[in-house]
Amino acid sequence: MTSIPILLSAGEASGDMYAARLATALHQRGDFALFGMGGPKMREAGVEIIADYSEVSVVGITEVLKRLPSLRRAMRRLVTEAERRRPPLAVLTDFPGFHLRLARKLRRFAVRNVYYICPQFWAWRPWRVNLVRRRFARALCIFPFEEKFYADAGVPVTFIGHPLVGEVRAARGREEFCRALGFDTGKPIIALLPGSRPAELAQHLPVLQEACALIQTECPAQFVLAASQDARAESLRRGWPTGMQPQVVEGQTYDALAAADSAIISSGTATVEAALLDTPMVVIYRVTPLTAALAKPLVRTEFFGMVNLIAGRRVVPELIQKKFTAKRVAQEVLHQLRDAQARCDLRKGLAVVRERLGPPGAVQRAADAIAHLLPRTAGNAS
Repeated sequence: MTSIPILLSAGEASGDMYAARLATALHQRGDFALFGMGGPKMREAGVEIIADYSEVSVVGITEVLKRLPSLRRAMRRLVTEAERRRPPLAVLTDFPGFHLRLARKLRRFAVRNVYYICPQFWAWRPWRVNLVRRRFARALCIFPFEEKFYADAGVPVTFIGHPLVGEVRAARGREEFCRALGFDTGKPIIALLPGSRPAELAQHLPVLQEACALIQTECPAQFVLAASQDARAESLRRGWPTGMQPQVVEGQTYDALAAADSAIISSGTATVEAALLDTPMVVIYRVTPLTAALAKPLVRTEFFGMVNLIAGRRVVPELIQKKFTAKRVAQEVLHQLRDAQARCDLRKGLAVVRERLGPPGAVQRAADAIAHLLPRTAGNAS
């Protein structure tokens, strides 16, 4: 019996992680030949990588223009392979600017599209949900409030819960982590997660370096910078004030967050991971002024940080664009370190967030939903 081809695509680090876990779950359910766009985690999970997401991962409207040639090349490769292999299904993970176009092209070959990790159109350009309705056979959403948004737009949708629930845990306790890094267990630990993309690091690191210096003048803290697998650890050590260089760790993000008294985190998946680990945090983000100006009229939500969006209120401070200054970051972190009641209130909010993320097993539920679509599509493809 010939393996059933399925196109699986992700365009950034978090999508690569989510899609890799889905690939493993799909392999447990049948003989599937998975191919598409992704990165190292998908490759390890047995996906044949036709295009590497590192060629196309971008943030911001203006930054996309610099990557247009790479985006077009990746699109051509995927469409060419889909035409040759004729998969009955394509499972596309977030990354809407690229995947909405890919979905349209794939329909020429009778491919049915599934959206895994639905785009946050309820917060950003909501009218694009109509493209999902027209181009996708099923949408799998990870936040409870998304289900109504997509259903109201006529999209066949299933709430699967968040794939990180039940998966995020520290390998080491605080004392063991401190021993490994040479930290003093009696001093505060501040975790820094500045992002993974070069554009994010360029915008965030200089402000974080200044903020940490301000914090240090008020409180003798210890800093650990959790590097993403896309970032070069050596480059993250440059530019820090004398005596202020943080410990840079790789592959230890959960340990760092679990040990931290406070964390400064680039808005994104890492904020959800911190919430699951019950870590007080300050959410930060900045894009270029031109990107910010172009994006402002398109935003449809009061909050920017995922933790606050899930809670429906301000649980953690978020410092975005002009509010993201070294002074404001230092003030918010010091407040979390010094005010026990503030920490208690914040953690109550994080508990609400964890409850709303759904039960464990989201990836398994996603794999079941996708597998249920296959008999009919496989028959149509023959």
